[in-house]
Amino acid sequence: MPNSYKKNRSKSAQKFRFAVQVVFSLLCIWIGIEFYQFISYLESNGTDTFHQRPPGVEGFLPISALMSVVYFIQTGQIHDVHPAGFFIFLAIVGVSFVFGKAFCSWLCPVGFISEMVGDFGEKIWKKLFKRRIKLHSFIDYPLRAVKYLLLAFFAFAIFSMTETALAFFLSDAYNIAADVKMYYFFSEISRFSLIVIGVLFLLSIFIRNFWCRYLCPYGALLGLIGFISPNKIKRNSVNCIDCELCAKACPSFIKVDKVKTVLSDECTSCLSCVDACSVADTLEVKNIFGKKKVSKKIIAFGVVLLFVAITGLGMITGHWHNKVSKEEYLIIHKRLDAIGHPTSTAEIKEFNKALEKESRNKSRKIN
Repeated sequence: MPNSYKKNRSKSAQKFRFAVQVVFSLLCIWIGIEFYQFISYLESNGTDTFHQRPPGVEGFLPISALMSVVYFIQTGQIHDVHPAGFFIFLAIVGVSFVFGKAFCSWLCPVGFISEMVGDFGEKIWKKLFKRRIKLHSFIDYPLRAVKYLLLAFFAFAIFSMTETALAFFLSDAYNIAADVKMYYFFSEISRFSLIVIGVLFLLSIFIRNFWCRYLCPYGALLGLIGFISPNKIKRNSVNCIDCELCAKACPSFIKVDKVKTVLSDECTSCLSCVDACSVADTLEVKNIFGKKKVSKKIIAFGVVLLFVAITGLGMITGHWHNKVSKEEYLIIHKRLDAIGHPTSTAEIKEFNKALEKESRNKSRKIN
């Protein structure tokens, strides 16, 4: 511990991070409104004014997006059913590779809601118990393994599929209507689902980031990718005065004050610990190769610009809007209740033939 130290006067990144979270959350709300208008068109059987389906809704279909990525690896082609989901997935992975698990704390709307609920809960518990609530490690570690088990299940199921099986599934009506089905899941939510969401909400008040920490397979994937990110939070043990402010500020309960380099699958690069550090040049983000300091501004703008650049690539290359016509969507919407998760390629072929036949018959009537 140094006898004298230079006070950390660097500007906090938290206000800008909050602004980014708000903007992306509002963007998601705007996408939701546009998607509602598209659903209204389908429910009117095409009699209402047509509203274009917003491609951004595909960001809420991570399993379909992962399948599209695997399909691209196998064939070198971007599947045309959910192309925006493909690029959104790549953008999220790209951000995580460069800046660690930053998507979760900077851009994810679910992460933003979880953070707000967690902040509310902490205010209550600090008043009552003068400290934050954290599960003991013998409960915490097994629970954290759940999201990795879920990730392993989805990864095994998808990567074990052949090129033919992937092509059939991605082109199937079930995958085409996945976003529509997701809409009705929430708009016509069952009592059981509502209870589950309510329980998760309450647990998030008691236990910070319960969903993100223990159940989110997307977060598990990004945590693994974050391990190989070249940019890490590093602590200068010579300058450190052992005030523990960094550890107290960490929303993921990482003991930042005990390590030289933060290597944790729970670190979301929110920079709360860096902002809380009271000593200049003590806790910084550094590139592990050049060992150069990465400023907060670079991280803040880099996360946003990288995400926008990769999704923008999908837009300018013509891989943003899908190739499904509004006529096909109308036909699928009529049969939505009959569309289930395909269990075999034979079932997919049979349904696709029926869909093509119905589409041809409708075209003849129009002509």
